[in-house]
Amino acid sequence: MSLLDLFTSGEHQKAKSYFAALVNIAFADGNMEKHELEFLNRMAIKLGISDEEYVKILENPNIYPIDSPLDYNDRIEQLYNFTRMIFSDDEIKLDEVKLVRRLAVGLGFPVKNAEKITDEAIHLIVNGNDLDNFTESIKAVNQ
Repeated sequence: MSLLDLFTSGEHQKAKSYFAALVNIAFADGNMEKHELEFLNRMAIKLGISDEEYVKILENPNIYPIDSPLDYNDRIEQLYNFTRMIFSDDEIKLDEVKLVRRLAVGLGFPVKNAEKITDEAIHLIVNGNDLDNFTESIKAVNQ
């Protein structure tokens, strides 16, 4: 196996883990609504999840553990990446905002700050902020 194959494989595993995290978030309230399923369909395409992987992950998302980083900066970076993925089609729908809020809590941000953090994250991505500005602003909001 070449180094490129290893890197590509690792990136795809990360994509599946991200997707599984989104599935777990969608199921967090006990059922998945139609708009959540539509969102997952869009995200599967964006992440390069095959139809076979999609079905497997939906059936049992726990086989891909949610990898919440312990490091605060890594959690902020993961929030940055998820928020960018959601905005990659140049629009953010209300159901996507709700999922990002759940994701923020899943990443370890305090529940009491989830709405404020999510609103700031979306604002920063919509306005084209880079990771450094995003990190600085999220830290300021999460005090």
